[in-house]
Amino acid sequence: MAFPSSKDSSLRRIREGQPLSLGQQLRLTFTLSLPAILANASAMVMHFIDAAMVGQLGADDSASVGLMGTTAWLFEGVLSSFAAGYAVQVAHLLGAKRSANARQVVRQAIVVCLLFSLCIATLGGIICRPLPVWLGAEPHIRAHATIYFGTFMLFVPFFMIDIVASSMLRSSGNMRIPSMLNILMCVLDVIFNYFLIFPTHSLTLMGFHFTIPGAGLGVMGAALGSASAGLVIAILMMYYLVFRSNDLRLTLDRGSFKPAWDTFKKSIKISTPMGLQHIMMCSASVVITGIVAPLGSIALAANSFGITAEGLCYMSGYGIADAATTLIGQSLGAGRKRLTRSFAWINVTSGMAIMGCMAVLMYVFAPQLMGLMSPVPEVVELGAKCLRVEAWAEPLFAAAIISYGVFVGAGYTLVPCGINLVSMWIVRLGLSALFVRSMGLYGVWMAMSIELCFRGTVYLIWLSTKRWIKTLVN
Repeated sequence: MAFPSSKDSSLRRIREGQPLSLGQQLRLTFTLSLPAILANASAMVMHFIDAAMVGQLGADDSASVGLMGTTAWLFEGVLSSFAAGYAVQVAHLLGAKRSANARQVVRQAIVVCLLFSLCIATLGGIICRPLPVWLGAEPHIRAHATIYFGTFMLFVPFFMIDIVASSMLRSSGNMRIPSMLNILMCVLDVIFNYFLIFPTHSLTLMGFHFTIPGAGLGVMGAALGSASAGLVIAILMMYYLVFRSNDLRLTLDRGSFKPAWDTFKKSIKISTPMGLQHIMMCSASVVITGIVAPLGSIALAANSFGITAEGLCYMSGYGIADAATTLIGQSLGAGRKRLTRSFAWINVTSGMAIMGCMAVLMYVFAPQLMGLMSPVPEVVELGAKCLRVEAWAEPLFAAAIISYGVFVGAGYTLVPCGINLVSMWIVRLGLSALFVRSMGLYGVWMAMSIELCFRGTVYLIWLSTKRWIKTLVN
């Protein structure tokens, strides 16, 4: 119990303008980062297990899920970007000790974000059938790809509820509850998938024979299992935000859910560059998937599984980035720019060190990681080769991930948007198109490694300036 109280005490010191020693800053960064890292780790383990389950169905089913995974991530990222426009304002208001105003922003965010998610779900439903064709999928995997993506889009409003509630809780410094619930979601996902993907089958354990019921839905079962787990967690996350959060529970006072124009304008100013960047970067990933698709099911499956395995390496970076967004937002809201810069460099350097260590493990155990997800030797061999070339870029990838979290916490999103777009569309896409001709999938991953190093270097240069430090609180 001392761990959370130490965190709350340090956050109060930020808001009240009291000094924090380097040791206190490091402890606060660690305290906020650890739950987020554990949640990201559990999420990546979930994707890892999902991939392994679908992998048992064969390379074609794995390819259909992998083909649509990037586009599903695109839509999910747009939802997160939209919610971030409100969450950053909440962090700044809490840093300025204006909790009532922060709760008012939360109320507006719930309404506006839910309406936005309904529009996104409708769009996804319209394009789910032609999308596999647009991506260049082979005819025999298009039907399952459509089923997977269409099922995912049906649950988008519930995903948005989870995103809004979790982002608001994190902006208040509460990393523990979102992390615990995300871990629970991973457990539920594995359970639901097990019963939905596979048909009824027999199991022998310690001499006893059991009949395990199953729906046998295959690819659709994978989508339904993940979506059902997300639905349960969305309800729990919103309940905690509305009724239990120390700073943000809406029962503390009465307020209107009617959107305010000024708040909406600030949100759009923050979220529009983030959303456009995410759309363009994911579109680039979709284009890359289109480059990989003609290489066949083996390459598609190796690419999909490789991306999942790589996530085990960069999960820590995104966890630290979440902590950085909260710390930067509250420090700037309190008007403490020197502390803001200190937190920025503490988060970036620690993330680079941690992801560097994870990269070594990924390089050494690449064949074993791929072997856990696919029984196909060709998929394992190709995927391991790709993981090993990408491992060299992980420290600078960490610099890009966490610096971006720092800039989001400052509400400074336009320049990072430009950096990411130039890096992705010119460097990665250009090199991928060039290298794939002679090196196949390995060339695509080599292009990714070079681009991540370029992007991380540019972010470190920009972080060393002071142009990103500003505040949204008036």
